[in-house]
Amino acid sequence: MTNLAPSTSFDLRDEITAAYVAWDSAFNKADSKAVAAAYVSNAKVLPPTHQVISGPEEIENFFAGLFSGGFTDHKLTIMDAGGDEKVVFSTAKWTADGRGSDGSRQSVGGLAAHVFERQADGSLKLRLHTFN
Repeated sequence: MTNLAPSTSFDLRDEITAAYVAWDSAFNKADSKAVAAAYVSNAKVLPPTHQVISGPEEIENFFAGLFSGGFTDHKLTIMDAGGDEKVVFSTAKWTADGRGSDGSRQSVGGLAAHVFERQADGSLKLRLHTFN
């Protein structure tokens, strides 16, 4: 296993911002497989529906459902970050466009919390993702 020096808060913000850009890119391509690949195998997603979505297949299916519902133009904006060489956390504001009940485009948004686990290659993958 590679020894990783502890990151500074600034480095963490840069790493999380890069992870957010990649996640937003996969979301905005409606690529549910790429979105699910951003999570560790035993990750949990906790959406405002109070579902507990666990593991790659359920995560992929959940986001595929959002895409079929017309969600696009997702953007995460980091608010706060912290952690160490193994576990990193962040809070963010998120926005997206979706379809209203009448089929019109609607902007939606809220807050999200993320817990990342650092992988052996130094990259970050999501362990926990909750949003409202």
